Amino acid sequence: MRIDFTPSRRSTVGAEWEIALVDRRSGELTSVAERILTAVRPDGEPEHPKIRQELLLNTVELVTGVCDTIGELGEDLAGSLDELRTITDPLGVELFCAGTHPYSTWYQQKVTDKERYAKLIDRTQWWGRQMLIYGVHIHVGLDHRDKVLPVLDALLNYAPHLQALSASSPYWGAEDTGYASNRALMFQQLPTAGLPFQFREWSELESYVDDMFVTGVIDHFSEIRWDIRPAPHFGTIEMRVCDGLPTLEEVTTIAAFTQCLVDDFSARLDRGESLPVLPPWHVQENKWRAARYGMDAIIILDAAGHERLVTDDLADVLERLEPVAKQLDCVSELRGVETIIELGASYQRQRAVAREHNGSLKAVLHSLIAEMRNGIARE
Repeated sequence: MRIDFTPSRRSTVGAEWEIALVDRRSGELTSVAERILTAVRPDGEPEHPKIRQELLLNTVELVTGVCDTIGELGEDLAGSLDELRTITDPLGVELFCAGTHPYSTWYQQKVTDKERYAKLIDRTQWWGRQMLIYGVHIHVGLDHRDKVLPVLDALLNYAPHLQALSASSPYWGAEDTGYASNRALMFQQLPTAGLPFQFREWSELESYVDDMFVTGVIDHFSEIRWDIRPAPHFGTIEMRVCDGLPTLEEVTTIAAFTQCLVDDFSARLDRGESLPVLPPWHVQENKWRAARYGMDAIIILDAAGHERLVTDDLADVLERLEPVAKQLDCVSELRGVETIIELGASYQRQRAVAREHNGSLKAVLHSLIAEMRNGIARE
């Protein structure tokens, strides 16, 4: 099977941000997406270009256009969020984003009436119905197909950094799971989800996809739901590691970090360099450690098995990427990584709220709603 990759302008960036809909009084998820999407849809159009449907009726997705800078991406998302609120605020619907809802249960949620969603649930059954999870996806443009797989492999070295910074799903069904990101380990239960295969040649990817079609595993390339995957029709590498992020500030931070990493890899390939590759077993272990321990994860750095606290490694990575951030005009957004380290990733902030309110998960939810509206509280 031939897979054509449509090159993009180097390091252009886009984002997909899944937003949960909750009843203002109860804090429970509410299945009103169809009503909201109908209300926000421009006259004569089948759907809003940037506010989209998702698997569950308690969710909408904000999608940016192709952006040159992270500042542009942030303005794009902020505009969509403001437009969404013109509909949701009068309805008594609040918005939040995290990897999971602290206490709403999966079996009470309604699936969007669409053939591809029905097929997913029919095939995956109990695990598919469990997917009460939210994420953020970042696309970064690549200007040549031959860069895609080396960049994907190199990004896997930083998957635990991204997972730790974004971890926001400590609770599941009103229980503290003990994990920073329960979502990360739940999502990989779906067929073709989880960590990608580390192919060396584009033809190997084409052979894999052909096998998936022939054996009926997928009907469309998009059904390959890897944590990091090529998006050939967009001409991007798509980073899907992250839990849902509660604030626009965190989305732009993660977008800047991802854009800088990909641009740095792209430049190194242009110079004829080889990019670092971790053995698959180290990549797998790093994912588990970041999901379990978050910002306290000790991650594996190389094939020799050297290890380091993820926050210590982040400090050095930020210093190395600063010149890249200057070229891409995202220095302030990249420095948001330091803010997350200082104030805590979302899973840490959620647990702090629970401790302050005698374990109340309603207080946790209200803090997430407030963060989306007002940003992270700074004392």
